[in-house]
Amino acid sequence: MADYESRRLANIQRNKELLKELELDKLVLDPKPTSKPPAKRRKLSAAPAPTSISTRSSARLSALQRPSYKEEETSPKKPKRTPKASSPTKPLIPPDPSEPSADEATPTFNQAWTPTAPPPTRSDDGTLHFASHPSFQPNKTPDEVLREGCFGGTYFRPLYSRTLATTIANDYTELPSSWTQDLDISKYLTSRTYDASVNKYGVACGQTIEEWEANGWINHAFDVRGWFQWYCRFYQGRRCEDDDRQVKRWERCCGERGRWRRALLKRYREARVHEVFDEDGEGTEVSPVVHQTCHHWAWELRQPVLDAFLETPEGRK
Repeated sequence: MADYESRRLANIQRNKELLKELELDKLVLDPKPTSKPPAKRRKLSAAPAPTSISTRSSARLSALQRPSYKEEETSPKKPKRTPKASSPTKPLIPPDPSEPSADEATPTFNQAWTPTAPPPTRSDDGTLHFASHPSFQPNKTPDEVLREGCFGGTYFRPLYSRTLATTIANDYTELPSSWTQDLDISKYLTSRTYDASVNKYGVACGQTIEEWEANGWINHAFDVRGWFQWYCRFYQGRRCEDDDRQVKRWERCCGERGRWRRALLKRYREARVHEVFDEDGEGTEVSPVVHQTCHHWAWELRQPVLDAFLETPEGRK
C-alpha cells in the first residue's frame, strides 16, 4: 500500500514539473461568454381569409316587416342559485327620477277597451271555457294566478318600454278591485325586485318583460306587458285581433299537446310519482320550475290529467 502511495505522489510531482516546463501552469481559463445565435424566425403563412357570408335577401322578403313572435320567453329558466328570502336581490330596472310616483295610482299609459264577450263558464274540474275560443281551456283565473303568486311579484312594476319610449306604471289599477282586495300590491304586483318566494312554487323562472320586448315577442298595439295582461283582459270580455295568436301560444305551451304540459307529465313518469305535487308541500316535488311556468300560463297540473296520462302507452313507459 505504501509503494502505491509513493508512486502516486511521484506521478503528481512529475506532472507538475511537466506543466511548469510547458508554462501551462500560468494559463487562466476565463472564457468569454458566448451569446446564443438569434433564433430563426419561422415564416408564418397568412391566415386564410374568412369565407364571406352573403347577407343579401330578396326585395320581396326584405319588404315583409312582420314582427317575430317566437316562444323562447316561455322557457322555464332555473336559477343557478336559489335566492334566499333574507338576501335582497338587485332591482330589475334602475330608478328613474322622471318616473311617476306609485302612490299616484294613475296609469301612465292607458289602452282603452270595452268588453264585448260574456264571461267564461267553469266545469267541475276547474277548467274554464270561452265560447269564442273553445280550444282555450286554462284552469286558473287571472286573480287566482295573482293571489297564488307569479312573476316574482314584479309583473305590474313600473316599466320603461324602449319601443314606446315611455314608462308604463300603475296600470294594475285597471284590474277589478275584487282581484286585488286585501292583496299586498307592493309585494305581489309592483315589486321592483324579483322575489322567488312570492311565486306559488317558490322558484324563479322565465325572463323579464324588457327581454320579451327586446326579442319582439310583445304586440304593443294591444298589450304592452305581454301574454298575462292579454289574458286578464280576455277573461273580462275584451276581444281583439291578437286573440288567435295568443290562444295558439297558450296551446303550444299548456294545451293538450303543449310542450310544457307534456314535459311536466313526463317528469312525473320518470320520477315514478303518481300524485300531483301537494298544495301543502308535503308531497314529492317534481320540477317546481315547470310547474311555475305553467302557472304563469294560467294552467296547473291536476290529478285527473296525470291519471289519464299514466294510463296511456306513453305514460306507462
